[in-house]
Amino acid sequence: MAFEGLANRLQNVFGKLRSKGKLTEEDVGEALREVRLALLEADVNFKVVKDFIARVKEQAIGQEVMKSFTPGMVVIDIVNKELTALMGGSQSKLARSNRPPTVIMMAGLQGAGKTTTSGKLAKMLQKQNHRPLMVACDIYRPAAIKQLQVLGEQLKVPVFAMGDQVNPVDIAKAGLEHAKDNGHDYVIIDTAGRLHIDENLMDELKNVRSATNPDEILLVVDAMTGQDAVNVAESFHQQLELTGVVLTKLDGDTRGGAALSVKAVTGCPIKFVASGEKMDALEPFFPDRMASRILGMGDMLTLIEKAQAGIDMEKAKEMERKMRTAEFTFEDFLDQMEQVKKMGPLDQILEMLPGANKIKGMKDMKVDDKQMARVEAIVKSMTTEEKRKPELLNPSRRKRIALGSGNSVQEVNRFIKQFEDMRKMMKQFSGMMGPKGAKNLKKLGKGKGFKFPF
Repeated sequence: MAFEGLANRLQNVFGKLRSKGKLTEEDVGEALREVRLALLEADVNFKVVKDFIARVKEQAIGQEVMKSFTPGMVVIDIVNKELTALMGGSQSKLARSNRPPTVIMMAGLQGAGKTTTSGKLAKMLQKQNHRPLMVACDIYRPAAIKQLQVLGEQLKVPVFAMGDQVNPVDIAKAGLEHAKDNGHDYVIIDTAGRLHIDENLMDELKNVRSATNPDEILLVVDAMTGQDAVNVAESFHQQLELTGVVLTKLDGDTRGGAALSVKAVTGCPIKFVASGEKMDALEPFFPDRMASRILGMGDMLTLIEKAQAGIDMEKAKEMERKMRTAEFTFEDFLDQMEQVKKMGPLDQILEMLPGANKIKGMKDMKVDDKQMARVEAIVKSMTTEEKRKPELLNPSRRKRIALGSGNSVQEVNRFIKQFEDMRKMMKQFSGMMGPKGAKNLKKLGKGKGFKFPF
């Protein structure tokens, strides 16, 4: 999980501050020393850390804080605001040309995920009812053009290519003309990368920039490389005048230094972050939401947006009614799984809940995709009637389902029992709003060993 070490360290520091009725200057100094150490361990640029701590300290030892009824909370609020400012303050949106097409030039070193990110960006634009065109200008890396074409076919986004024997500048110019002639409102130019920054790479990128006059020059950097990502961004920015940065692999074991340093060091805003391999795993970057997640306050806005995009509200209302009346069937369960999957990996969704990191066992929780697939196979091996009437599942039917789904009879039995337990629990939850609510809640608390069936 991104920022896990930093988040845990900061939350421990602020947990101590919350418990104090009054704060002294020594309390603040000690807390900020720990914050400083946590940021440095997260690979945040040294000068950035120094300036950040100085700004927080100046505000935190003011009279308003010391006289406050909740000084610890006021300090946390100061840190939250300063973290947000450090990462850019507010969302930096993608530019849009007054005279379409809008040209986006993608740059970056090899291995950062530039071509895949081009595809993800194309899909995001497509979902917003735009007509993007991807242009294959990487003529050096083996199969780079083919990779972009495969992504284009997968996403149903056209790809303009002229092979690997034509100058990239000529390909970029021809691609732009093709977009104008065919009504595309966005052009995404996938340029070549190198294993390291060199003069030839920069000269080529400058020539592509001059030929296409892009509205956006986005640098794709691997967040897992930490401070090196910031150094790469600084070098590219000096040569190309970047308009933004895309951080990839933010779901990996990254310490967060790149996200916290890149804006302060380069002046370039982070426009998008990628946290997964799937084509829809690209999100706009919101500094305030990221700061909130780092400090353990959750990210309910992003969670709500994901839910709105992935969940059919009419279906959700009907599902709520069925849960309340214990009419929830295996068909409904399958439908619910599909809708949740649209929101993204379940462990990432849980991270967005405020205080989720403090729930016992949540930190080590890993959602097993293989187990979810096995459960899905069990349900799909049932007949339509069996899905709608779980009471029909006698031993012979369960044996058939086990054979059809590649599971043992014991696994099928275990899943069906867990499903029945879940139905009972849902009905009890719905009863908590009535006059017997307290009694039902007490009864539910006595149930031990319940597990969701995936």
